[in-house]
Amino acid sequence: MIIENIVANIDDLEKADLEKRHIERVYLESAHLVKRIQRVKTDHGKEIGIRLKSPRDLIAGDVLYMDEKNLIMVDVLSDDVLAIRPRTVMEMGTIAHQLGNRHLPAQFEGDEMLVQYDYLVEELLQDLQIPFSREERKVKQAFRHIGHSHG
Repeated sequence: MIIENIVANIDDLEKADLEKRHIERVYLESAHLVKRIQRVKTDHGKEIGIRLKSPRDLIAGDVLYMDEKNLIMVDVLSDDVLAIRPRTVMEMGTIAHQLGNRHLPAQFEGDEMLVQYDYLVEELLQDLQIPFSREERKVKQAFRHIGHSHG
């Protein structure tokens, strides 16, 4: 089976639609969510090719296939992240500036800034006394680097 389009996202489907279907999951590392072409295997051993026609990243919960009885969706493996919880705008500005200088991609969930674990960032947060924790957490989308050059 080759998947060329995303059917929907699991969050947009009615609960009744989900309950009547057998659900299989394709577990991906968050870094693989940006790949438009890849071969994957469901948690039930079914091999699937993904070759998306549109230039779109996969997101946790994307439905790759759905019929009357079955549904195959994307799930994401946990990432090793630093969950940063600045207490003030000054702390947020300081850490955002520092991470921006390092070109580190970040995501935001509620009042937290998430970055992939890096021991140098961990040391920086300790030095700046900005609250954070190291966690295994599922993110809905890939940490995406944005191209930039100084020049």
